Amino acid sequence: MSTIIQVGLIGFGLSGRYFHAPFLSVNPRFHLKKIASSRPDAVHQFDASIEWVATADELFADASIDLVFICSPNETHVDYARKALEHRKHVVVEKPFATSEREANQLLELAKRQGCLATAYQNRRWDSDFLTIKRLLADGRIGTVVDFEGRYDRYSPVDPNTQSWKEQPGVSRGNLYNLGPHLLDQALHLFGKPDTVQATVRIIRPHSRVTDYFDIMLGYPDKVVRLESSLMVYHNQLRYSLHGTEGSFIKSGLDIQEEHLRLNQLPNQAAWGAETQDRWGTLYRDGHSERVESERGNYTPFYDNLYEAIVNGAEPAVTPTDILNLARVIDLAVESSRTQQTMLF
Repeated sequence: MSTIIQVGLIGFGLSGRYFHAPFLSVNPRFHLKKIASSRPDAVHQFDASIEWVATADELFADASIDLVFICSPNETHVDYARKALEHRKHVVVEKPFATSEREANQLLELAKRQGCLATAYQNRRWDSDFLTIKRLLADGRIGTVVDFEGRYDRYSPVDPNTQSWKEQPGVSRGNLYNLGPHLLDQALHLFGKPDTVQATVRIIRPHSRVTDYFDIMLGYPDKVVRLESSLMVYHNQLRYSLHGTEGSFIKSGLDIQEEHLRLNQLPNQAAWGAETQDRWGTLYRDGHSERVESERGNYTPFYDNLYEAIVNGAEPAVTPTDILNLARVIDLAVESSRTQQTMLF
């Protein structure tokens, strides 16, 4: 009989409830056994068979749990991951994986000593738009990329009465650590580590107490790579702009999986992740333009790879090198913004 991985989940907010629990619940190779959360009603409403505990320590103490997903506030990630690894449990850490490259390296070294897997959740590699871009690049449809722009914007004005931890100042708080890892991981996945990092990280929303805007230039010898995100963009349409030696590709809108997950739809539906035609991007080349059908987005491969990595020793999709390179870019972006200088990678 095949191994079923017993899973514990820490935190049941947006990430735990809408991104991980649905995919784990429909994958027969995982059993979501226990959730540590301050929201027992939400846990029971999702699935009454899942055990609820109030603290992460109660979850760590369960010897039957093989794998822990850490979906709690940013500044708790390193501590929870360390404790999970000390209990010889594999860990998947939501972004940011750690608050610095140094801490990321410490966690990965601990995982290696414990014989456990520690990896980061980078679901946006399996977004519809990003999969479409990878297909176009693999097929040579725009030639060699010379100019790449990725944006991830939202309209999220500050509610003065909000109690959300994401709007409270603290270590690893703010948009660079929230949406930044998505854009950065995609760029590093496509182009590898850069030579230089230049960034502006600042506050632009009225009454905001956390940085909510960034723009980052990753320096490569043969291309320009710009990544930008703002929480004050009402019409947040532009997603990607790619220009190559043989054509350009422009893509708007966001992958639809999050929309469907928030509507309590499960990812085992037949048409999961299929974009409607009005969201398809446009390819410009040879004096013509054409709408390009989007690849179907699906985060399931992340979990399939996770299983293979834990049970059969496959290489994780998000490797330690991926994690460290991303953490280093974020550290350099913070320093670049502070000093107004371009940083060498």
